[in-house]
Amino acid sequence: MPIPEDVTGEEIDKDVRQELQSLPKTLADDVARNLVMVARLIDEDPEAAYAYSRIALRLASRVAAVREAAGFAAYASQKYTEALAEFRAARRMTGNVELWPLMADCERGLGRPEKALDMAGAPEVQKLDKAGQVEMRLVAAGARRDLGQLDAAIVTLQSPELASHSVQPWTARLRYAYADALLSAGREDEAREWFAKAVESDKDGTTDASDRLAELDGVEFVDALDESAEDAESPAVDDDLNDEDVPTADTDEDEGEDDDEGERSDTEDRTDEPGTEGGTRD
Repeated sequence: MPIPEDVTGEEIDKDVRQELQSLPKTLADDVARNLVMVARLIDEDPEAAYAYSRIALRLASRVAAVREAAGFAAYASQKYTEALAEFRAARRMTGNVELWPLMADCERGLGRPEKALDMAGAPEVQKLDKAGQVEMRLVAAGARRDLGQLDAAIVTLQSPELASHSVQPWTARLRYAYADALLSAGREDEAREWFAKAVESDKDGTTDASDRLAELDGVEFVDALDESAEDAESPAVDDDLNDEDVPTADTDEDEGEDDDEGERSDTEDRTDEPGTEGGTRD
């Protein structure tokens, strides 16, 4: 796949660059450039990012950073079987547990929420940092919802991190997940409160909490561009249209026609009306 000339490979993280030093320089540069493309595209075009990750994987499958990048790209493309395999491979190579929540979420994506819950109770969770533990809590709550256990999902999200007034990188997503679970449980007033708290902490717009809050408040947004397009497509009304331009029935000529001809005319008019045959289409 083509790579822009401005992509040199030097943009990647220094730790990844260090891992690539085990490869010949030309090969390392090729792998690095593909990894840069994965990072650039993974949010806006996951399928393209996935394609670049497969190239990097073909070139350097024994590099843990490459396996991890391939896992993230597959995960973003909802290819959960591949993502899980790559995350497992990266974990075997490094011994690092930071991918544990993502591996559990892949189990959810594969329709195995029970397995995700088993992983949420595994000893590996205790080795995660605070961000990882919050992520694991989010995955576990999602698994509870997959199983239809809404109340359990709400309880799972209740934690010191949720109650804290300090704003951390995970705060907006945690508050949003809690609000969404409350709303699904029919607790609309509480949901509104937590969506508002999510908005307060979501400075980067990582969630659509503001839209959800507006929806609960009955606020409707109108796209000005759509309105302009509709106005442009609407036919203009001819202000010069006068009474002489409007066709009218010539009642004078109809006088004297017999009743049979009038009945035939009425019947023909009704059969020409649109919508008289069949029902309306939803």
